[in-house]
Amino acid sequence: MEQLQPLSDFFNAIASDPRISITHIGIYAALLQYWKEHQYQNPVNAFSHEIMLIAKISAATTYHKCVKDLSDYGYIKYVPSFKKNQGSKVYLLVAEL
Repeated sequence: MEQLQPLSDFFNAIASDPRISITHIGIYAALLQYWKEHQYQNPVNAFSHEIMLIAKISAATTYHKCVKDLSDYGYIKYVPSFKKNQGSKVYLLVAEL
């Protein structure tokens, strides 16, 4: 059950945040899954197409908007790489939620 704590903390944090949509939740959950698959590295280097596949999102603009929102709102820290051969850095702020 300890593995579910970051997701539970996220849901508690967003409970009263009207800015968060189902797409934000899907992307955050996908980031948690990706983080787990990469042995909880923080930051994790992620390519948008990998996270989009996990989150079942097909539009890159939607992905980038929601990731930027999550970063701006303080749920993650997103540092884009702007390079096709290098993933962006995503810091999951699980302890800070």
